[in-house]
Amino acid sequence: MTDWHPTTVADVFPAAEELIELVLEIGGTPLVGQHQTPGQYVRLCLPELGEGIFAIASAPGPAGHRWEFLLKGGSTLADRLMTLTPGERVMSSRPEGRGFPLAQARGHGVLLFATGSGISPIRSVIESIRQERGAYGPVTLFFGARTPRAFAYERELRHWEEAGIRVVRTVSQPGASDWQGLTGYVQAHLGELPVEGHQAFLCGQSAMVRGVIDALLARGLAREHIHLNY
Repeated sequence: MTDWHPTTVADVFPAAEELIELVLEIGGTPLVGQHQTPGQYVRLCLPELGEGIFAIASAPGPAGHRWEFLLKGGSTLADRLMTLTPGERVMSSRPEGRGFPLAQARGHGVLLFATGSGISPIRSVIESIRQERGAYGPVTLFFGARTPRAFAYERELRHWEEAGIRVVRTVSQPGASDWQGLTGYVQAHLGELPVEGHQAFLCGQSAMVRGVIDALLARGLAREHIHLNY
């Protein structure tokens, strides 16, 4: 049986096209300090609509009092969560899942791959790396979105790059936009980037995950160095 705890909506705001950021206040609950590994998820519940699984986008920590989530509509629960206002209550479980084994990347280069709302658990990895940037080698994020307006955390990209995290963005459906950057799928833009000695962390649509894994294996990266958060 799920161990439910009440949390309070601290903020809700647009994150990108069709994406909303939800911030929950967990201070004063047993949830504080329970998020221990980037890539973990929780079950969020509204009693009238049931429960769903959502990845935590903020970095784990022993004293953090807020959890951040990136929401995409499509289910009754997610659609309702996207319309909540500060002060409303959401029931949450304790974090679940193995998450990403980021400790294995200490002293090594890191390759991050995310598409769409899959950037949410990858952001947790990025924020964890930023807290101890010197503990890791070169870090590159390959970030794909359907349209130029669909990139979440766009305002944070500069901070990531200032922390020495290279960001490679690509759009799969630029349409009639004025997008001048890369197009196509993330795995098409590995280029000549060396992968030997790196650890890779992936989250996104299943086709992207399969394509990236195949590309990395073809370049010689061992399967045990390619990680999913589930």
